[in-house]
Amino acid sequence: MKSFELQISYKDWFYIIIIGMFFGFLISLIFYYINDEIRYFSTIVFSTVCAFFISFFSFFFITVSNFYILPNTKKKYWYLISFVFSFLAGWCGFSLTFLLFDKSYPIVSLIFGYWLAISITIGLLTFLIGLILHQFISMKYKNELAHSEILQTKLEALESELNPHFLFNALNSISELIYQDQKKAEESVLKLSRFLRNAITKKGLIDLKSEIDMLNTYLHIENIRFDEKIVFNLECEEKYYEMLLPKFSIQLLVENAIKHGFTGEILYIDVKVYDNKIEVTNSGKTTSEVIFGVGLSNLQKRLQMLKIGYLESSIEDDKMKFTIYRSDK
Repeated sequence: MKSFELQISYKDWFYIIIIGMFFGFLISLIFYYINDEIRYFSTIVFSTVCAFFISFFSFFFITVSNFYILPNTKKKYWYLISFVFSFLAGWCGFSLTFLLFDKSYPIVSLIFGYWLAISITIGLLTFLIGLILHQFISMKYKNELAHSEILQTKLEALESELNPHFLFNALNSISELIYQDQKKAEESVLKLSRFLRNAITKKGLIDLKSEIDMLNTYLHIENIRFDEKIVFNLECEEKYYEMLLPKFSIQLLVENAIKHGFTGEILYIDVKVYDNKIEVTNSGKTTSEVIFGVGLSNLQKRLQMLKIGYLESSIEDDKMKFTIYRSDK
């Protein structure tokens, strides 16, 4: 099992190394001004380089332990391993810096007789700093995990609101079809089964191809009710098939078009997919003032929570159009 407690992102490590170098620079300034013997620019360089190597070895040792050692070690030994590696990071960082700078540098000449004791002391200090860092990262991860779980719960609650009436309408249509065309009824039951299987997936985001597949299944079932009067047209290049979007995004807009736009005549529904937006247009009834009810509000909330984009409505060429604008583009 991987140790999540010690997981640190590469972005975090970048900031840690920068902060470490800055901290080493500040410490060097203190020594620079309180000791005339080492009042040289090389003292600042030495301390800054030392802080860099300590941060670098911390990154190296923690990465190695987190991915290769801790997953294969009992948890009760984790803190001991962390102590050893944190100590080694400080010891190695200082020792390497000491070896790179010869005795011609005043700071090296001053600490030459004590470098081993200093490296051990720095190793212990690195462990204490690492312990504080460990608690900070652990707290950060737990907060992110809690936020993720809350977000997932909200998304599942929103998804549970979707299309409860669709199932009842579909079952009623299939029950009528049993007496008219048993083969079509059987086919519709299979398609409904596939639709529901996709509906209960826990994924909040799905690829566009999966969404289109579910949409085609949905339209097949709906056309049983509306005597094949729903005509669907899709304009989408294959390169967009892997585009991610909230589950049932397009299906909900198509359902909304059927629910509010169908007049008894043939209803044309066009879906056009672009790099930064998805348009759903229908030839049915139009309204200048669109009220976002449960379905549209649900989609708007999921788009915002998943940081995908936002939803807008408009009238174009006497046709009702809903557009999902992708803010991640």
